[in-house]
Amino acid sequence: MKISEYIEQADKPLFSFEILPPLKGQSLKDLCEGIEPLMEFKPPFVDVTYHREEFIYKKHPNGLLEKVSTKKRPGTVGICAAIMNRFKIDAVPHLLCGGFTKEETENALIDLNFIGVQNILALRGDAPKSENKFVPEPNGHAFTKDLVLQIVGMNKGKYLHEETETGFHTDFCVGVAGYPEKHFEAPSMKFDLKHLKEKVDAGAEYIVTQMFFDNQKYFDFVKKVRELGIKVPIIPGIKPITTLGQITMLPRTFYLDLPDALMDDLEKCKTNADVKDVGVEWAIHQSKELIANGVPVLHYYTMSKAEATYRIAKEVF
Repeated sequence: MKISEYIEQADKPLFSFEILPPLKGQSLKDLCEGIEPLMEFKPPFVDVTYHREEFIYKKHPNGLLEKVSTKKRPGTVGICAAIMNRFKIDAVPHLLCGGFTKEETENALIDLNFIGVQNILALRGDAPKSENKFVPEPNGHAFTKDLVLQIVGMNKGKYLHEETETGFHTDFCVGVAGYPEKHFEAPSMKFDLKHLKEKVDAGAEYIVTQMFFDNQKYFDFVKKVRELGIKVPIIPGIKPITTLGQITMLPRTFYLDLPDALMDDLEKCKTNADVKDVGVEWAIHQSKELIANGVPVLHYYTMSKAEATYRIAKEVF
């Protein structure tokens, strides 16, 4: 079922979460054991992130370096199929502009449609670690808006190398990302929101936000989005802080702020266990306030570790 339909039919806020594809060498059993505890809260869908291929430089005896592609995680299509089969829920794959040509995107969408996926989260994706800026693939998409247009085109039976509509229609519900604290590459919030509207105008049916720790920033973001005439559901993304390292890593990686009240508590922590307790309590408070303000779904970034999210959901749902 489509996420837009789940939201329309729900009589209370829904619970969902995001997982990372496991590292190579891990099994489906490992993945399912990590997800299983969260099934208690009846998530209608689970997001599966995509990690673009990475490269290493292999040195040959003659001194020349060869750029070699490495794959560290199983494919998202296979993971979605396994989750849908095992748990009888919808899987939402993330589809990126980065690393894909338009033809590869079309092929991935054909495969996802074949296994019964009905929802896609369309993202531009970040630059590889070895590069300092995002560069699209030759004949790939530079902007999420264009990826959304390709998906919506397939919903209308339009394929890349067909001169006329094929009659074979996909039926994807497309989501996109929103940034309560602005995408780090955007020069201003107004500029960022302009591009968000372009994605919705292209056919996106819902928005999922980047993680945030100050609910007021989400409320302000929603207000600005609505003032632009964007009416689609806006799903807040929540991430409990669980380790000492995340206190500095999350703001640096995701370009967000931690509220002073949260930092006051975190600065007292001596161990990861202490941090996790503070992070869980903060996320519980966030979740309850967001529900009181009528959000359609609470979406949790688990990093494929269920314990903290389970503790939150036990108090909230």
